[in-house]
Amino acid sequence: MDLALPPRVTDRAFDQLARIATASGGPRFLRVAVEGGCCAGFQYDIKLEEVAAADDLVLSRGAESVLIDPVSLPFLSDAEIDYTQELIGARFVIKNPNAT
Repeated sequence: MDLALPPRVTDRAFDQLARIATASGGPRFLRVAVEGGCCAGFQYDIKLEEVAAADDLVLSRGAESVLIDPVSLPFLSDAEIDYTQELIGARFVIKNPNAT
């Protein structure tokens, strides 16, 4: 039986969360969730939150944290949560080996 690995969060993503916390005057959590997307399949919902739920998986580095709800966790097994800056803009991205 294979054990599911939790997602990994890159240093770039944690660094961006630290910048957001500094700019907003307090800690913020990054919530990553997987939602049904109708005919397009699953979609990621990435947003900032103030409070973690009791059953969230919390991935932390210092004061920065990423939250994943228990329903989304199996879909994010062994995924990487990153932050990228490109000519078209900057954003958090999910690199998921389970996505097709």
